[in-house]
Amino acid sequence: MTAIDGRRVILKNGGTIDADLVVMGVGVRPRLALAEQAGLVIDRGVAVDAFLETSVRGIYAAGDIARWPDRHSRDRIRVEHWMVAERQGQTAANVRFDAVPFFWSQHYDVPINYVGHAERWDEVAIDGDIKPRDCLLRYKRNGRLLAVASIFRDVENLQAELAMERSVESLR
Repeated sequence: MTAIDGRRVILKNGGTIDADLVVMGVGVRPRLALAEQAGLVIDRGVAVDAFLETSVRGIYAAGDIARWPDRHSRDRIRVEHWMVAERQGQTAANVRFDAVPFFWSQHYDVPINYVGHAERWDEVAIDGDIKPRDCLLRYKRNGRLLAVASIFRDVENLQAELAMERSVESLR
C-alpha cells in the first residue's frame, strides 16, 4: 500500500482497492546496531534458538528484537507485543519458548483479537461478516491453520488459541 485516497487504497503495483474501512498495522524496525557490533546473527531481528539463545553462547534475546523458531507456524517469527516479551523474559534460558503468540487491540468500540502468526498465507476463511463487526478470520497456508483474527468472537478466538497450543504440545 502506498496511500489511502478517500475510499480507495492505492497499492505499490499501481492497483487500487475500494474500501469502506481500512485496518492498518504499523510495526517497528528493531534497533540492531548493538547486536551487529556484538557479532550476533541477524535475521530481521536477532536470531535466537528455541531457548532464546543467540548465535553467541550465553547471550539471550527476548521481546520485540528476538526472531525465534515458532513451532506452530513452523516459521521463524518476531512479534511486537508486550505479552510475548513478558512470556519470553519468564522462560529465557530455562525452557523452550513455544507459546502461541497473541494480541488484542481496541479500536473505539471494536475489539480485534489475534492468535497465532501468519506472515504469509494462501487462504483466508471468513466466518461471519466484517461489516456488522461479527467475524472470525482463519489464515491458512497449504490448508494448515496459522492464525485467527476476530471481532466480537472472543470464545472462538480462545478456542483457536487452545487448539494451537495443543498442536504445539503434540510436537514435544
